[in-house]
Amino acid sequence: MLMQSSVIFSSKPAWVKAVHRTSSTDSNSMAATVPAPKWAQKTVTLPPLRRGCHLVTSQILKEIRPDLSEFKCGLAHLFLQHTSASLTINENYDSDVRDDTETFLNKIVPEGRSAPWKHTLEGPDDMPAHIKSSMFGCALTIPITDGRLNMGTWQGIWLCEHRDAPTARRVVVTLNGI
Repeated sequence: MLMQSSVIFSSKPAWVKAVHRTSSTDSNSMAATVPAPKWAQKTVTLPPLRRGCHLVTSQILKEIRPDLSEFKCGLAHLFLQHTSASLTINENYDSDVRDDTETFLNKIVPEGRSAPWKHTLEGPDDMPAHIKSSMFGCALTIPITDGRLNMGTWQGIWLCEHRDAPTARRVVVTLNGI
């Protein structure tokens, strides 16, 4: 039996092909030629940050680099364990982009006593924070290539804090690949 798989790496825009042979008499031959997938997981705690969008790529990489370096090819999944903050990938150079994004979010999601929200148990910024969190989301998936997160030159991981009272935020990072 002949099995064929193709993988494309964005760092080198060429197809890489791998051919694996198995036979009915040797059920372990494929396992000998294909590395077993690896898994790693770590919870990264980010310190309390003021309201706004913050570039956190370096803090996350600092915590996961030893495990990340063990992966040739795979995926990094980041999951934020909170409902009043969010994760996104965006501009990593000009902080004006983060400020403008915060301005945009505050303009489209009204806040305060005149806002139409029913959920105000934790203050007037709570429901707007939940809406903003749902807009950007709480999870990211990033390709891993040669022990590095394979993001574009100007891309960075942002934590968007949507509350006025800063709190530490936990991000569960799960790495999977070979």
